[in-house]
Amino acid sequence: MSLTDNLSNMNATPTERMPSADRRELILESATEVFGERGYTGATTDGIARAAGISQAYVVRMFGSKEKLFIEVLNRALQRLTAEFRAVIAAHEASGDPIEEIYHKLGLAYIDLITDRGMLLSLMQSFAQGHDRVIGEAARCGFLEIYQLLRDEAHLDPDQANVFLAHGMMMNTMLGLQLPQLYGTDTGATELMNAAFGGKLPLVLDATGQASASN
Repeated sequence: MSLTDNLSNMNATPTERMPSADRRELILESATEVFGERGYTGATTDGIARAAGISQAYVVRMFGSKEKLFIEVLNRALQRLTAEFRAVIAAHEASGDPIEEIYHKLGLAYIDLITDRGMLLSLMQSFAQGHDRVIGEAARCGFLEIYQLLRDEAHLDPDQANVFLAHGMMMNTMLGLQLPQLYGTDTGATELMNAAFGGKLPLVLDATGQASASN
């Protein structure tokens, strides 16, 4: 290979050599993190493009607008969440464990999703856009889809589903408030996170860059 070829390969960005489907997923991953951190209003397609290491023009060409990209991020998050829940339900049914244990297993699976950076926060950001004609409708449908899955497939009763969703929203709120940054230094934040995340706390601290706080 010539020196010119080597220089060309060095100057080429990884995304230039990616298949279109992989670039699409890279954009969605970056958009999930940016939307989760900054919200729909604070995020820009330019900021998402920079996070993904590609051009803004490519983002717009692939998704059309920030609104459409946000809807794609929401749908991706809902699809992953429901897929994880259904996998837990299937494994639980195959195990023969008591039906009461499904609640705990679903909760653990929900916490595991924090490793997909920004995913749980992007869901919360979509709920905050309930007033928006397009995003609000998609968010409402997604939220009710989760509720119906808990009722019809996990067989939680309305009270159990209510508590489960409330606990999930509390965890999202703690992430949005960046409470992991206060773990180990603020008594209230430390107690609350210990109670909410239990044995999954090390995963949460690691995913939010606060793993050293637990040491």
